[in-house]
Amino acid sequence: MFVIGSGGRHLEGELRKLGGEILSVELKKFPDGEKYVRILGSGKEVTVVSSTFAPQDEKIVELLLLGDALREKGFKKLRAVVPYLAYSRQDRVTKEGEPISVRAVMRALGLYYDELYVFDIHNPETLRFFPGKAVNVSPARVIANYFRKKLDDGIVLAPDRGALGRARAVAEELGLEYSHFEKRRVSPTEVEIRPVDINVQNKNVLIVDDIISTGGTMIKAAGILRKLGARKIFVGVTHGVFVEGAIEKVNKAVDELAVTNTIPTSVSRISIVPEILLL
Repeated sequence: MFVIGSGGRHLEGELRKLGGEILSVELKKFPDGEKYVRILGSGKEVTVVSSTFAPQDEKIVELLLLGDALREKGFKKLRAVVPYLAYSRQDRVTKEGEPISVRAVMRALGLYYDELYVFDIHNPETLRFFPGKAVNVSPARVIANYFRKKLDDGIVLAPDRGALGRARAVAEELGLEYSHFEKRRVSPTEVEIRPVDINVQNKNVLIVDDIISTGGTMIKAAGILRKLGARKIFVGVTHGVFVEGAIEKVNKAVDELAVTNTIPTSVSRISIVPEILLL
């Protein structure tokens, strides 16, 4: 049984179509802008589905209110599926006096929810901040399935070593080679960025990552791959945050840009709903 928050409405139709039972809930705002929620059904266990894309703070507060309302209504076990978890990139203190924002969010959610499921969180180690069961769900299968017929015998690349695990997961689903980009200093003033130990000449290439925001990294990587003779360049990313006209800029640099629907965008062509139903 699912409760769909305002950050999950774009997933509701497919959840219903694939057999998910949806519990009715009333969501609205008071005249002063505060959130109002009301649970219109009953039960013992439920999964709340809601991404926390912009406005992030509003959606996080709504998740807390839904948790409180469900507990008040007598539900005994609550799961939260948060496909995109806001503040997950703020996972350490870089200047004295800063919070570890992802810790604050997870601890707050842990007041109500027994289990937390997120998709491709920026740093999986931060899941330890959630007091209950916390799972990082990989989108590798659905990303691989989307690009399977487009890549042929291509290559999967990560934009840096930190994202190599994501490239490996997608490549293993496809049975393809994988590697990552690496910076190499060629002079005191010049840095070269190129794929490590792999030949992309006349190959289709899929670049995968967790988040795409300005798109600068992908545009630079695509330019390098063009110079190295890559045939077609695809970008498959989990979370399409997209700022500063990034969709248009990246689309001009690559053959296809596709992200999952953890956040609804014009290029959210890869559905995570099948993975939600398996949880």
